Amino acid sequence: MQYIEQTITGMDGTTARFIGYVPDNSPEVVPDRTRPTVLIVPGGGYEMTSDREGEPIALQFLAADCNAFVLRYSCAPSVYPTALLEVAEAMRLILDHAEAWHVDPARIAVLGFSAGGHLAADFATSASDGVLRAHGYDPALLAPTALMLAYPVITSGEYRHDGSFRALLGNRYGDEDAMHEVSIEEHIDARTPPVFVWHTMPDDCVPVQNTLMLIEACRAAHVPVEAHLFPRRRPWPCARHRADRMARRQWHRTRCASVDRAGPRLAHAHVRRLTRTAIVREIRWQCRFHPSDHHQGRQST
Repeated sequence: MQYIEQTITGMDGTTARFIGYVPDNSPEVVPDRTRPTVLIVPGGGYEMTSDREGEPIALQFLAADCNAFVLRYSCAPSVYPTALLEVAEAMRLILDHAEAWHVDPARIAVLGFSAGGHLAADFATSASDGVLRAHGYDPALLAPTALMLAYPVITSGEYRHDGSFRALLGNRYGDEDAMHEVSIEEHIDARTPPVFVWHTMPDDCVPVQNTLMLIEACRAAHVPVEAHLFPRRRPWPCARHRADRMARRQWHRTRCASVDRAGPRLAHAHVRRLTRTAIVREIRWQCRFHPSDHHQGRQST
C-alpha cells in the first residue's frame, strides 16, 4: 500500500494536510487495475477536523479495495473560500496522479461529514463555480462522479448550524449575499452529481431539516438522490469543538469509530448500485463491501 501525505498551502498562508491510502496492484490480480476513489472531508464546525471522520472512515474504504484520501482542511480563523480551494487542489492532485495512484477518474466520490458535508457539497455543486474559476480551476474538470454526505450542514437559513457559518464566513456572517452564496440547497441543479445522504431524525446538533431541504432540492432538479433517515439519536451530546474540551471527548472516539461504520458501508453500497444504472452503466466496481444490518449513530459536526 502507498501511504501519501502532502501539504496544501491555503490562500491565506495556512496549510492543509492531504493524506492518501492507495492499495498496491498485484501481478497476480489485474496488474493494471484502477479503483474507485473517495475523497473524505471530515466535519468539525469549520473550527477543527474530526479524527474519527478521517482515518477510521478511510480504512473502511481501503478494506473495500478503494483508494481513500482524507483532507484536513484549514479551519477558523481561516474563512471562505480557503477550505473550498483546498478541496479543489486535493481533487487536482488526485487527477494529476491518477496513473501512479491507480485512480479511475470516472469513479471519484467526495464524502463529507457534517460541516465537512457542507464543504463537500459546496465543491460538488454550482455553488462554487464562480470562486473556482476566479482562482484558476475548471469546475467541469474537477467534478466528482458522486457526492456522499453524512448529517450534512446544508442551509444558511432558518435551520442552519449557526456555529459552522460563523466560523466559515467570519466578519461576512450575516451578509445576505454571502449567506446565500453558501446555502447549498439554492445551488442544486442538473450538473449536481448523484447524491447519497444519511441523517438521524432527532439530531440536536445539525437539524435533520438540512437533509430534508437537500432531498427536496435534488428532487426539484431531477438529481438522483438516495437518503437514509434513522430514528435513533446519537449517543453523545453535540460537541462544541473547543480545544479545551477535546480531552473530555477522548473516550468517545473508539466508540464513534465503530458506531459510524454503517455510514461508509451504506455509501459504498450506494456507489455500487449507481454503477448498475444508466448513470454510470459502463463502470464496473470491483469492491466487495456490503452494508450491515444494523445502523445507528453519527459524529459531531
